[in-house]
Parts: sequence; C-alpha cells; structure tokens
Amino acid sequence: MLVKLSWSALKQTHWYEYAIRFVLGGVATILAGAVGAGFGVSVGGLFLALPAIFCASATLIESHERRAKEKAGLSGRRRGQKTAALDAAGAVLGSIGLVAFAAVFHMTVTASIAGALLAALSAWTVVSVTAWWLRRKLRTVTHHPRRSSHLSRSADPRLFL
Repeated sequence: MLVKLSWSALKQTHWYEYAIRFVLGGVATILAGAVGAGFGVSVGGLFLALPAIFCASATLIESHERRAKEKAGLSGRRRGQKTAALDAAGAVLGSIGLVAFAAVFHMTVTASIAGALLAALSAWTVVSVTAWWLRRKLRTVTHHPRRSSHLSRSADPRLFL
C-alpha cells in the first residue's frame, strides 16, 4: 500500500464540513485548556494529545463513503463504517506517536526549546511510522481466511486455522 495525497478529496468536502471540524477542534482545545487550568498542565496536556477533530472526521468520512456508494446505486453503509474504522486505527497510531512526542519534549525542553521540538517531532515520526508498519505486518501475518457459506461442512477444518 502506497500512501499518497489525493487532491480530489478536497472537492468532495463541503464548506460546512470544514467549519464543523474547525469548531469541534477548537472546542476540544478549549476543554483541554480548562482541564489544564483546573487540574494542572500535565493533565491538560494529556487531553491535548487526543485527536481534536477525530469525532468530526470519522462521521464525515463515513458519510462521504456512504454517499459515494449510494450514488453508484449500492448500499454504502458497511463501506462507510469500515472506512471510519480505518481512520480510527490511524488516529490510534498517531496518538501513540503523540505520547512519544510529549515524553521526548518533556525530557529535553530544559536543554533547548528548539532542540526539544526537533527531537520530539523526530520521535513522533519514528514511533508513528513504526506503529503503522507493525500493525500492517501483524495484520498480514495474523490474517485468516474467512469461512465461506458455499463450502461444505465436510471441508478440512485446518484450512480455517
């Protein structure tokens, strides 16, 4: 699988969908600031590690995929759910990278702010890409073929292990 940028996706998104993402991201940031003010910056920082626009993006991705399939005359409900689930998996991997970013920045910021930022960005990149690669490799290795309804019950059960 090759990761690539798709400019056509920008044309499929309505202006109000960008507004929803912007507003929900801002609300999440304000709430993290309020938590930080009430419980300290360490706790507030944990809330900033949440993907601020994930909820909005997951629902928008699901609706885009569902509409695209329905436009082709098919039911897109399942496709939309799978696409949103894939986005959620990516958000988890990115969040693991954000934990690495926070840890490295916290440990190195007293020496140099610029150096800490560079080291933390490097840690985020390495951890996120490694987590993605591991998930992809483990998913490939542990992927089992599904039982098909057209197979007889007398089929060798070892085929499905």
